[in-house]
Amino acid sequence: MRVVLVPGVLALLPEYAGLDDPVAELRAACLEAVRWLGDGPVILADPQGERVARALVDAAGVSTSSTTGDRSTTGASAYLVIGNGSAKRTEKAPGHLDERAHPFDEGLGASLRAGRPEVDAALAEQLWASVEGIGRMAELGELGEARVDYDDDPYGVQYWVMRWER
Repeated sequence: MRVVLVPGVLALLPEYAGLDDPVAELRAACLEAVRWLGDGPVILADPQGERVARALVDAAGVSTSSTTGDRSTTGASAYLVIGNGSAKRTEKAPGHLDERAHPFDEGLGASLRAGRPEVDAALAEQLWASVEGIGRMAELGELGEARVDYDDDPYGVQYWVMRWER
């Protein structure tokens, strides 16, 4: 089973990939990871994340599973998980600075790297973290250590691109 995590940031939509792409490095990491995932992934995301996932899948030239949108996380061979950390990491972040953002993201990032995602949903909501897909990813069981392709917080929002294979 292969699993990929990418952020659901709207800047990844094709209309933002112009001559001056604001997230060129992130976009490249996402597309490489989605191509590695291959055809047929089930998307685990909130509605905005699903929109971004479909755009990435199209741009990567892969197709999604006919079970995309199904709430079940059993029986698929691959998953595209959409989620990101807090949006309150700096004064210029969308949600402005919240001192709890860095510790929250460090804990979530560590649990993701270990392949055992743990999410405090109430705190995630307060910090504007998009974690619906990550919460559903936890249903997949222990995934083992992640390969981290991207870990940064442009614009004060924590984004990861990670891969697991077991």
